[in-house]
Parts: sequence; structure tokens; C-alpha cells
Amino acid sequence: MSMQASYDTQCPFCSVQCKMRVIEERHPDRQRPTYKIEGLPNAASEGRLCVKGINAYQHALSRERLLRPLLKSGGVFREITWEEALGVLADRISDIQAEHGPDAVGVYGGGSLTNESAYLLGKFARVALKTRYVDYNGRFCMSAAASAGVKTFGLDRGLTNPLSEVMHAECIVLAGTNIADCQPTLMPYFTKAKENGACIVVIDPRTTKTAEMADIHLKVKPGTDAALANGLLKVVVEEKLTNPSFIASRTSGYEDVQSYVTSLELTDIAALTGVDEDDIRRAARAFGRAGSGMIFTARGVEQHRDGHMAVRAFLNLILATGKIGKPGCGYGAVTGQGNGQGGREHGQKADQLPGYRLIENPEDRAYVAGVWGIDPADLPGKGVSAYEMMELVHKRDIRALLVMSSNPVVSNPNAAFVEEGLRSLDFLAVADMFLSETAMMADLVLPATAFLENEGTLTNLEGRVLLRGGDRPAPGEARHDWRLLSDLAARLGKGAYFPYTSAEQIFEELRVASKGGAADYYGITYERLRREGGVYWPCPDPEQPGTARLFERRFAHPDGRAAFAVAVNNEPGEKEDADYPLVMTNGRMLPHYLTGVQTRRSPALLARELENVMEIHPRTAERHRIGDGELVRVASRRGSMIVRSRLTADIREDTVFVPMHWGGVQNVNNATNPLLDPFCKMPDFKTSAVRIRTLNAADLAPLEAQEG
Repeated sequence: MSMQASYDTQCPFCSVQCKMRVIEERHPDRQRPTYKIEGLPNAASEGRLCVKGINAYQHALSRERLLRPLLKSGGVFREITWEEALGVLADRISDIQAEHGPDAVGVYGGGSLTNESAYLLGKFARVALKTRYVDYNGRFCMSAAASAGVKTFGLDRGLTNPLSEVMHAECIVLAGTNIADCQPTLMPYFTKAKENGACIVVIDPRTTKTAEMADIHLKVKPGTDAALANGLLKVVVEEKLTNPSFIASRTSGYEDVQSYVTSLELTDIAALTGVDEDDIRRAARAFGRAGSGMIFTARGVEQHRDGHMAVRAFLNLILATGKIGKPGCGYGAVTGQGNGQGGREHGQKADQLPGYRLIENPEDRAYVAGVWGIDPADLPGKGVSAYEMMELVHKRDIRALLVMSSNPVVSNPNAAFVEEGLRSLDFLAVADMFLSETAMMADLVLPATAFLENEGTLTNLEGRVLLRGGDRPAPGEARHDWRLLSDLAARLGKGAYFPYTSAEQIFEELRVASKGGAADYYGITYERLRREGGVYWPCPDPEQPGTARLFERRFAHPDGRAAFAVAVNNEPGEKEDADYPLVMTNGRMLPHYLTGVQTRRSPALLARELENVMEIHPRTAERHRIGDGELVRVASRRGSMIVRSRLTADIREDTVFVPMHWGGVQNVNNATNPLLDPFCKMPDFKTSAVRIRTLNAADLAPLEAQEG
């Protein structure tokens, strides 16, 4: 007779955070159990699951899971006990800090950590290690949109209104976001809007599955999004499609923006962006004339040297038309990682403390120090961004690094530079479920739990806090991130500050630490989340429902007004020339997620895309004598990768596209541009000048070695 167990949880991948049930059935006549996956109705995805969510259980149950701590000796890993592992890690940290100071140790987190683990990681860095150097891979995901939201609205939350309002918008602009591949369970919201008569504008250099839905597709040249947004606003202003009463009563700085965009020539913008002037006018009129509308941005707009200002240019368009703070109107930063939103709210970022407090603000420091039971003077100051941490590793300012649920040697730009730096560390410790490319380089690897095993809260792209179950027993000796940190703090003599025995206990402290901050979770409890399914922040009181729609009456700046800003038209961060004649951009594909550490351990997902590819227009391929399906070397001024060509007329002729899910010789970030946005330190992932050629025999050796 078969035995059955079921686990209610949620997908570990994108920011929708779809709820699901994993049903495990053990059969007496079979060695391995079988699994059935059911979507559970909830307010975000309405019970839908995509191919990644349906197959997510496969990596959690993979035979490649790390089961015990691993210590490298003579270049070879050997299993050790947790007692030994914590002792080695504590001793190495203590020795390095004693010789070089507290800032010689850095902490590098991830956007898939629960709120509890992200909160504790920030606290651990500042209280147990007393280091200023903590940041996370979400810096590469949301930093441009987050900083733009704070400067424009006074507050950063992924969506300013709930997903349920999307279907009621009369015009929707999707700028640099391919929702069909990256957040596919959201697509019905947009198809319903279209059925209701909405005009959908997609801005993307590729004709993606999302762009196929568009009424107007603006096939923009990578790196010119701010100029395109300025062109749209110019038309709106000159054709008197603005909302003067909203501008006068609820904003500041409009006159400077109006003066700038009217001084521009639309013909120049069309030439710079590669978008036809008439198409710019059509899109601007559609948004300006609509009674309601929303603009969404994602990495295509944000991952540039001017990503912050590019987002602000689109926010100018929202403010000028008054399309925010009312039904069917607002802005959406389409968060990439599962907890990219919550991960940056509670102290995992270099400049932040819990609740979106700022580490250099004396009042914020005093409040959080009081919650933590320390003197505010003992809190370190602001650190640096994720990529800048890698620069400090190179300079030997950071000599030891604790990496938690991240794979920086693949996800950072200029990957060869990052790998060289990590190899120079005195000590590298990595907590992960698998031997990722970064974990393979580590001195110590610590086995972490998967989504099926690790209870905690995550905050989806709407700003809705959700409680994820984690009832399945962890395999081997895998430990929760928060427990690992608590145990290590005890070994470092700081156990009194980390007395936790459950994720809920940590969340209770997080509630208090966030109270009164911009991201106020105080009114949210596990009991409420179990009962209500999810609660929007800010929620300052347990008796309040949470705030689904922001900015109905005032913005979060002290004067209550939103701020316009002039976003100057810039050339792309790196331009083509005779040596590097094409622009390379990057992104995701449907079956995979981030650096592929999890999805490449799923047989069903790996089978859909076994290797990395380069999308290239047939006419461009012909000029470079590249056939469909050939192995190609793509090289920039920084490095190169080997990928297989995929000919498609869906991409601009001056552009090639390479996904981001592979490491080694297939890693697109071997070639990407580390130029940083001055406001938010987002690297310029999306515009790298490259050259391409088919492989010769010498090129094949690294591939054969990797396969071997």
C-alpha cells in the first residue's frame, strides 16, 4: 500500500511567489517516490504555475544536494562535522579580523533568502562581525528601480498598486521586461487587460513572447531607454496630454523636465534609439490619452550605466500624466529574484538597516541598535555595492568572504576579474545547496536547506508578504541559513544576540526592527499570514489591512510631493566600433533561473535548454559567416564565451542576445561591462560591444575539458 505526504509551499524562483502543493507518494514496489504538483489559489498568481514551478521539487530532491560540510584540503574536499566546520570558520574569521581589522571580512548574500535570513545576515555582519562590508546579488536586480523609486516617490516598493488592477488599465507600457519568459504566471493579467481593450506597448530590442502580445513594439537599441522615455514625454507635453492639476498639486520639478524634453528633437531621438519617429508618437499618444495606465520596467531598462535615470525618465511620464495613486494606474518594478524585494528592505544592502532605514542616519542607527541591544556607536558605517566588494577583494582590503545562497563568480560582470579576486582570498566560505561554481572555489562549503524545508516569509513583487511552508525534513545535515548564522555567532562569542530557535521568532524581532520605517512590517504576523494568505506593507498595526495601493493622497517625501528629474539623453555605456561591431545584451530564458545552479539540477528543465546560445539576426549572421547551430566565440574587451548560434529575425541586426544561466566557458558575464551607475552602482550588463566568429580547433579544448 502506498504512503502519501503533502507539503504546502511556494515556488523558489521568480518574484511572483506562486503557492503550490507538492504531493509525495511512496510505493512499495518502487525505489523512488513519485510526485504530483498542484497550484494553490492565492491573490498573486491565482493558482497558476509555470514550467519552473512545476519542476522546482526536482532540484530540492536532487542527488547532488550537499549533505554535510566540506573542507578543502590539498585542493580536495572532505566531509567534516558541523562542529568542526563552525570551529574552522570562527577561527579563520577571528584570526583575519585580529590581524587586519573587522572590515577584512565581507558578507555576500542573495535575493532568494527569506526575510528572516536576509534580516539576520545584515544583523550578523554588523553585530557579530562588526564589518561594514555586506551586500547581495539583488544589487544586480533591483537597485536602479529601487533608488529611482526612493528619489521620485520617497519610497521603493515593486508595484505601487496590486496586480489585480493591471487588467483595468487602458494602456500598459512594458519597458525592458519579458514577462512571458521571466514571470509567466502574470501573463493572464495582461491578456485580460488586452481583452478589455487596453493598448499594450512593449519596449525591447527583441520580439519576445511578451512583445508578440503588443499593439506597439518599440525595438529600442540597448542603452538608449532614457532617450526613448524622453521622446515619449516630449510628445505628451507638446500635444498637451499632461495632467496640469496633478502636476501642480502633487509634484515638484516639472518645469525643468518640460524645458529639457521640449528642447530635444524627435528626429535625433529616433536616430539614437533606432525607433521610428512615428512609432514613438503612436506610443506616447496611446499612454497620454488613456484614462488609466501603468508602466513596468525591468532589467532591460535598469541594468545600464544610467539605469537609475532611465527609470526616472519613465517615472516622469507617469507623473506628467497623473497616472498613479488611483485604480488601474501606477508603476511596477518587475522584481527578478524570489525575495529581491524583501531582501533589500531589512539590512542586506550596504547602506540599509531593517525597515528601509539608512545606516548613516543617526536616528535610524539609534532605533535599530536599541532593538539589537547594542550601542549605536558600535554599528559600522555604510559599505559598498556587490561589484565594488569584488574590487576590494582584488585590492586585498577584503581578505575573507562568507557567501550565502549566491554565485558571484557567475553573476557578476567581468567574471574573470571576479574569479581572480576570489582565488586571492585568504578564506572563502560558501553556504549553498549545491557545489556551485563559487562553492567549488571555496575553502569551506556549508550545506543549506531548500525551499521545501525552510519555513519563512518572502515579499513578492507587489510588496505582499507571504508565508512559505517548509515542512519536509532536510536531507543529511543541511541547516537553515538563519540557524547557521546563529550557530556561528555563538562560536564568535555573540550568541546572546542570536538566541533564535525558529524563523517565526526572528520575524517577531524583524517586526519590531522595521516598526516606523518606510517598510513597516510591524502589523504583520505569522498568524495573520496563515489566515489571510498575504499582507501588503506598509502595515504599521495588526488591526490594519496593509496598503495595497500607494500614494493615493500623498507621496512619501516630507512635502508629500513626487519629484520630477531631468534624465539627460546618453549614448550607451559602450559603443560598437570596427573591432567590436555588435552590441551584446543578456537576460533570461523560460526554463532557467539566475546562474542555473538550481534549474540545471532539474532534469525536466535542463532538457529544455542544455547549453547556452547566442540569438543573432540572419542578415548579421550572414555578414559574419555564421550558420545556425554553430559554436561561436563571443568576445568583448574583457573576455569571451563559447555559445551556440541561434538565428532569429526577432532581434535587431546590430544586437546579439546571450542568456545568463551558465558558468565556465559559456558564461556571458565573461564579457559583460562592469561600468557602474553612479547613483545605485548597478553594472551595465546590457550593453557590451562584442565581436563574433566561429570556432577553430584551439577553441574547442576548453569545452572538452569542461565536459570531461
